[in-house]
Amino acid sequence: MNGKETVLSGIRATGNLHLGNYFGALSKFVRMQRDYDCLYFVADLHALTTNPDPEQLHRNVRSIVAEYLAAGLDPEESTLFVQSDVPEISEMYLLLNMHVGIGELMRTASFKDKARKQLGIKVDEDDENIERQIIGSDSNKRVNAGLLTYPTLMAVDILIQKAHKVPVGKDQEQHLELTRRFARRFNSFYGVELFPEPTNFDFGGKPVKVPGLDGSGKMGKSEGNCIYLIDDEKTLRKKVMRAVTDEGPKTPGQPVSPTVENLFTLLELTSTPEVVKHFRDAYADCSIRYGDLKKQLADDILAITLPIRERILDLQSDDATIGRVLRRGAEIARERASRTLAEVREVMGIRRFY
Repeated sequence: MNGKETVLSGIRATGNLHLGNYFGALSKFVRMQRDYDCLYFVADLHALTTNPDPEQLHRNVRSIVAEYLAAGLDPEESTLFVQSDVPEISEMYLLLNMHVGIGELMRTASFKDKARKQLGIKVDEDDENIERQIIGSDSNKRVNAGLLTYPTLMAVDILIQKAHKVPVGKDQEQHLELTRRFARRFNSFYGVELFPEPTNFDFGGKPVKVPGLDGSGKMGKSEGNCIYLIDDEKTLRKKVMRAVTDEGPKTPGQPVSPTVENLFTLLELTSTPEVVKHFRDAYADCSIRYGDLKKQLADDILAITLPIRERILDLQSDDATIGRVLRRGAEIARERASRTLAEVREVMGIRRFY
């Protein structure tokens, strides 16, 4: 720890990491690890809210650890671990739930949104109707309690390591605010200053929003519009060449359409300023050829992802390295979590008689 502020971040074990993960988080994590006390984990317990196939879940954990390492996270600089390797998290999850209200969990935007999707509820349904359908859902089509208490588990991930900063996107800001609320409530109820109130990590500058290839906005696994770090050259080129565009500019200086602006955004993330200027100028004077733009974009993305892909493939078959990294990470994370859990048990009156 060495007096540095603690930063914690986790990613659900639901599939491979993509370009959005890399530019939005991973590349920044690599820069942070020397200046902060960093803990990065794979959230396999969080992934259970969608009842994944057990074998696929295990493969996903392995893949994400390999991708973390391949992208440049250094286990000598950062603590890398798997959430379920720290059983103290599960015990504190139960204890903290005793101070969390059902109502405040049911009001979270992410819960209502995910419950709506799972039950096939229309977007325009009001909250009361949504809650009625959630409560009345049958055993075959249900919203599990893990999804409801997702914010509690996320809060425990953060509080058990006494993290000061947590990099989260806009969709997770409400959960981070709940974490601060839970920390204040616990500290106030027991008259202690046990938990710091974590804040979002401000990377400075304009937030990075990596667009998808379908013209719909943000790159995401559920949208099926991703370029994955593990994609081979043929797959990646095919994805880029199929990216949505438009008919092309008709008059000089006309505004860039949202779908083409998405491609320029990707180009700005991966190419040189000179290349970006060339294609923006070509759009402005109506001489742009989207095929050339896409070919250049694919080349520049591949220059970043192919070396990472090579390292991922090497690491995925290296059980010894992955095992060594996760064993060391689990030991460090558990030692820290054990100290916090012991403090929590003590102030809550959960003490042994022997």
